[in-house]
Amino acid sequence: MKVLLDTCVIYPTVMREVLLGVAAQGVFEPLWSARILEEWALASRKLGPLGEVQARGEIAQVRAAWPKAEVRWKPSLEQRLWLPDANDIHVLAAAVAGSADVIVTENAKDFPRGVLAEEGVSRVDADGFLRGLFEAQPGLVREACEGVLAEARRLSGEDWTMRALLKKARLPRLAKALEKAAEAG
Repeated sequence: MKVLLDTCVIYPTVMREVLLGVAAQGVFEPLWSARILEEWALASRKLGPLGEVQARGEIAQVRAAWPKAEVRWKPSLEQRLWLPDANDIHVLAAAVAGSADVIVTENAKDFPRGVLAEEGVSRVDADGFLRGLFEAQPGLVREACEGVLAEARRLSGEDWTMRALLKKARLPRLAKALEKAAEAG
């Protein structure tokens, strides 16, 4: 399954790390464009003077890890597409050019399902996407989440719980599903 990751799910660190951790397990093939990655770098300026520098380093790492993920297209593709927010047309163009099955975005209002269906693509938020993947591949998703949790603990020095980390990362349904599965044994 090919999955176009919008900037709004790549920029937040924990959300990105969970998504890419699951992708690294072979559950899906991530896609993005140079513009999406550039939006991530520019959004990282909000984190302070080193935010963009750090993001550019992380961007180099994801490009190296997924050399075939970056999608390119002819300008004529964007000219024939329409979305309520013209600034998001490049995201749909990347999905179409990359033959994506789904766009993972937190920006539902700017990606109407009917418009996307005409292009053969659907959309889902990151929490719903990951929750669905957990139902299909619980061990692989759990493993990816455990890796992100361990790294969050290492980097922050805090004793994060899975539920707290994922809730903070706006992945509450995934957090609940992981917790429920852990309780069930």
